[in-house]
Amino acid sequence: MLHPKLNLIILTFRSVLRSAVRRDHADLVLENIALRQQLAAYKSQGVRPRITDSDRLFWIALRRWWPRWREALVFVSPDTVVGWHRSGFKAFWRRKSKRRGRPPISADIRSAIKRMHRDNPLWGAPRIHGELLMLDYRIGERSVSRYLVTLGPRTPKPISNQAWATFLRNHAPQFASMDFFTVYDIFFRRHYVFFILDHECRKIRHFAVTKQPDAEWLMNQLREAFSYDYPICRLICDSDPVFSKGVRGFINELGITLYRFRGQPWMNGHSERFVGSARRELLNHVVVLNERHLRRMISAYISYYHEDRTHLSLSKGTPANRDVEKPGDGATLIAEPKLGGLHQRYRWTENDAA
Repeated sequence: MLHPKLNLIILTFRSVLRSAVRRDHADLVLENIALRQQLAAYKSQGVRPRITDSDRLFWIALRRWWPRWREALVFVSPDTVVGWHRSGFKAFWRRKSKRRGRPPISADIRSAIKRMHRDNPLWGAPRIHGELLMLDYRIGERSVSRYLVTLGPRTPKPISNQAWATFLRNHAPQFASMDFFTVYDIFFRRHYVFFILDHECRKIRHFAVTKQPDAEWLMNQLREAFSYDYPICRLICDSDPVFSKGVRGFINELGITLYRFRGQPWMNGHSERFVGSARRELLNHVVVLNERHLRRMISAYISYYHEDRTHLSLSKGTPANRDVEKPGDGATLIAEPKLGGLHQRYRWTENDAA
């Protein structure tokens, strides 16, 4: 729908054309020459005429109805008239968008989109939009796609890392891992600590200490750790030479599938986390005297690790399912030293009545 002023100018222009048709051709030519002479004189003065909105609407209408409008235009350039036309359309759509504009995305929806975008590298706008609908967020997929563009490119996670972590999480009840770590005693003699860790409950199923591990010794430890009716059916280890072909065959005879990795510690992350915790929380603060002393300290630490120490992976619980203690009336908080006082366990105790 055209502007009312533009409609009026178009009607006036049509009436002028009808009257011009009835006029003499010589009269029109003379009038045209006179008008052009006046414009040339006005232009020679170097003063730019002031153009009003009515002038702009007139030339826009003339551009629509007369193909030779460029030849008659003197005081402005044709590109200026085209710019007026474009500016009019921009103003029209801007005003229309304000009346019927797209509603802004609320802060909680933006926060949810950012979180899904960050936590799910394989999700695009359709998946995120579907998840938002399941959360009763009313938003269009187009809006989600536009907002994702404003977030910029995300750093993609390696698909192999994510797939491996997901695989371990989904099969945790059937998985265990085994590994070695070394400890030096007071005389700088090297000792090897071998352990087997259950992934689901984070319990150390078996551990042993030796100065020189070999295949026969390792098979004896595996025989003690696993029975034929034990639910663990998958075992993870690294590429250490001690896990020789004979050891791998013995593990297969136990009905356990062995997975070996090469040069990627994160693929045996549960075991690496236990080794780091044991060093930070115990071994870095004591001096090992001999193999017997080391075995006793590791045994004490595993007991603390199972019964007292809280684990982030277990929702701040313990592998032994430590009970939550609720204080009674007049209860006192006391600390029980663990590992020779390196750590404490806190509990409530009832005060004796006077």
